[in-house]
Amino acid sequence: MPRAHVLLSESIHESADPAFERANIHVHRSTAGLADQELIRALQAIPGDEPVLLGIRSKTQVRASVFDAVPRLVGIGAFCIGTDQVDLEHARVSGVAVFNAPFSNTRSVAELVIAEIVILSRQIFARSWAAHEGAWLKDAKGAHEVRGKRLGIIGYGHIGSQLSVLAEALGLRVSYYDVINKLPLGNASAVDNLDTLLAESDFVTLHVPDTEQTRGMIGAAELAKFKRGAYLINASRGSVVDLDALAAALDEGQIGGAAIDVYPKEPKAAGDRFESPLQGKRSVILTPHIGGSTQEAQANIGVEVSEALVGYMTTGRTIGCLTLPALDGAELRGGCRLVNIHKDVPGVLSRVNHVVADVGVNITGQHLVTGGGNGLLLMDLDMPREDPRATALREGIAKLDQSLRTRLLG
Repeated sequence: MPRAHVLLSESIHESADPAFERANIHVHRSTAGLADQELIRALQAIPGDEPVLLGIRSKTQVRASVFDAVPRLVGIGAFCIGTDQVDLEHARVSGVAVFNAPFSNTRSVAELVIAEIVILSRQIFARSWAAHEGAWLKDAKGAHEVRGKRLGIIGYGHIGSQLSVLAEALGLRVSYYDVINKLPLGNASAVDNLDTLLAESDFVTLHVPDTEQTRGMIGAAELAKFKRGAYLINASRGSVVDLDALAAALDEGQIGGAAIDVYPKEPKAAGDRFESPLQGKRSVILTPHIGGSTQEAQANIGVEVSEALVGYMTTGRTIGCLTLPALDGAELRGGCRLVNIHKDVPGVLSRVNHVVADVGVNITGQHLVTGGGNGLLLMDLDMPREDPRATALREGIAKLDQSLRTRLLG
């Protein structure tokens, strides 16, 4: 009998499988992104009564209806950076662990941006387009080296800071702006405000999350503050740039060119029609949200997220979890471990201990952390998981009004 089941959608890389197999978690696969009711049916169709995990990428939406319809669902792995496709608040109040891969495709995105900086600076895209049509644009007009130019990075996180190092290796001067104070790498320099960065940069690249503060942060007013003829690159979130305003700035010559990888509305499937106000502009590189789409990145993501889910299922470990308090569960050595997720209210631990005492089991260790309205309790017990008392213990704790999820590991 498997420890649990995991449904992996959207052709998640095969590198995820070994970790699940080692942990005796049965893998089910779907090549497509699943809509709400399709996802519910697929999860409900998984046989047995063991816990269920879900692995998704960017197309599968996990809304409140999924959590309500599939009580066996205990964990979700977003095999990507973003988690906009998951109702994180409903996951939190339901006691469902959600993990993502915030670091695994950092290099891939940074390399794409570097390539686009060079391509834009040399106007390669327009010249390639002309050559395909039979024209021969062999001249140096508008083509420049990137050495000595200034790159302005908005958002100096994992991608922005790695991009900074790569850019300096090409001879670019790097400035960055971030709402949080960040120490620079190499010779990069922080600027105090966004307007200064826009005014002094030859290239501006965005690496910010999707928040109320970043949505529409680059609109007509901001584009007017760019150095005339500068280039804009967005490989972060489609909501960050007003594409109609960008199209107008390109037509006016205020912006010299752009490279866009993310859009406010993206096709749900490969065969769906893609539309953008930037189509047809030879100074614009349009790519289909492929910043992290390399074999290396997808393989790294497969390992990172599967290991996080397996750690949660085998030890209760929640380091990197977006919806539960962080606790690093040690490897279980003998006996069994109670994993209890509950509402963070006074007196829960004493109630749990009372149930344990009534069942007559000795506690060998326990750890409790709280945060975000939830508590996470890992309690090691001097009892094998197969002990007849295990059912009474698990059911007694699960019946507490404050309990959200209760499992026994062993």
